[in-house]
Amino acid sequence: MSERQINSNDTRGIDPQIFWPCLLVVLAVTVPSVLNPEGASAVVNTVLAFITGQFGWWFLVFGLGILGFLLWLAFGRYGNIVMGGPGEKPEYSTFSWIAMLFCAGIGISLMYWAIIEPIYYMDGPPFGLEPGSVRATEFAAAYGPYHWGIIPWALYTMGTVPIAYNYYVRKNPRLRMSTASESVLGKYTDKWPGKVIDTFVMFGLIAGVGTSLGLATPMIAAFLSTLFGVPQTMWLNAVIVIVWIALFTTSVVRGLDRGIKTLSNINLYLAFVLAAFILLAGPTGFILNYFVNGLGLQFSNFLEMSLYTDPIAGGGWPQGWTIFFWAWWIAYAPFMALFVARISRGRTIRQIVMGEIVWGSLGCYVYFAILGGYSLHTELTAPVPITELMAEVGGNMAIVEIISSLPLALLVIPVFVVLQFIFAATTLDSGAYVLASVSTRELHANEQPKLWNRLLWSMVLGGTSLVLMLIGGLEPLQTASVVVALPLTLIMIILIAAFMKDIGKDYGDLVAPRSPKPVVYEDGVLVSEAAKSENKAAG
Repeated sequence: MSERQINSNDTRGIDPQIFWPCLLVVLAVTVPSVLNPEGASAVVNTVLAFITGQFGWWFLVFGLGILGFLLWLAFGRYGNIVMGGPGEKPEYSTFSWIAMLFCAGIGISLMYWAIIEPIYYMDGPPFGLEPGSVRATEFAAAYGPYHWGIIPWALYTMGTVPIAYNYYVRKNPRLRMSTASESVLGKYTDKWPGKVIDTFVMFGLIAGVGTSLGLATPMIAAFLSTLFGVPQTMWLNAVIVIVWIALFTTSVVRGLDRGIKTLSNINLYLAFVLAAFILLAGPTGFILNYFVNGLGLQFSNFLEMSLYTDPIAGGGWPQGWTIFFWAWWIAYAPFMALFVARISRGRTIRQIVMGEIVWGSLGCYVYFAILGGYSLHTELTAPVPITELMAEVGGNMAIVEIISSLPLALLVIPVFVVLQFIFAATTLDSGAYVLASVSTRELHANEQPKLWNRLLWSMVLGGTSLVLMLIGGLEPLQTASVVVALPLTLIMIILIAAFMKDIGKDYGDLVAPRSPKPVVYEDGVLVSEAAKSENKAAG
């Protein structure tokens, strides 16, 4: 049976113990934001400040530790284990696989931060550097790619392998983080501890994906206002969100192969074209020198940047940037783990780890090098006073002015806007697919969640963002998603412990990084080769 066929098996119905609690949690967070946005924002920000201030060290150590664990896993004895049965081939081409994981994991945020983030670092640098100095500007080129590079993508990858292993090797028909943790949770997998884990995951996904619109919509509205001269109002924002909902709902209806994959492929091609144009039409030599110098600074100071907490001066820079970013990536990580696990059938552990970390980081490096390099160049050579614009009219209009300063701007701006639309649509589409998968009782590898389930979650994602944006209460939901990062680190440790227990049981005899003899599971039960031979002989 192909993936596109709809299986009438009743096991694909919703799991009410996950489906309804998640909706109730979303309402519990959003309703206070609607009724009292300022009060809700104050409470959540206070909690966030406490977590990043008191547990910032833990986020940094956790990120570095996860990177080390994944490298050991990829190049150790388990690296060649395939996600699937004997002789399983990759379900998607390498290009489509990279396109889907990159577009789902980054979305439109990259389009915003790649341009603006280096300017923030130049004006408010780390390590007590003088704002606007040569050294501060050089570190601005290093910190952008660092915050979107190796450790962030390792945080994304940390859950992918355990979930893919449980789903494709152990043949467990539940695409959930709780199910992949069953070896540790035991009988509590289907009780409240397991349900709490999955509810955490779904809430983090709704908050993270939903608030992406809060960053994307005003930026696109600024471009449309400039192009067509329409007022930049909340009504324009609402129209943009409605178009988004229609776009990614159409993609959800078309399914994983014809929807998400197609959008992601188109998105990656457009991203290449835009980046190549800016590189060639812009200050090419400066951009390349800027990138190489920043890369050198990043890797020569990698450990210091990875463990920088500023305990003596207490300026708050790492808490406001690196630790906040790490918490954000962790909050988003379960979504990426579930989605990338779903599209990784037939790939080895090493391919998954290196594919996510290398290709994900490289894509972000390219955009920070080119868009960030062009942005800093316009600031340093003064054709566009970015810092003044950011102070006077905000980051979105500053981005419009930067892109408008490019040659052939009237052609570049429409491409930039289309790319923004598709970036956001692929992220939201992937989010709806994962939410529907987690809330489904059972979902075998050749099945999709029911259509109404996928449509419902696409509406929840878009509708939540639209309501909160209209009343100006988007920030509490976004910040709340980061607050859940602390318990999610503990959930991830449980997941990894369960995975190591499972893989030790299945492949404990491996002593070298060679191609392992595949284990075979039927209905989630391990079937030894000897038992299969005996059964065949008896038959």
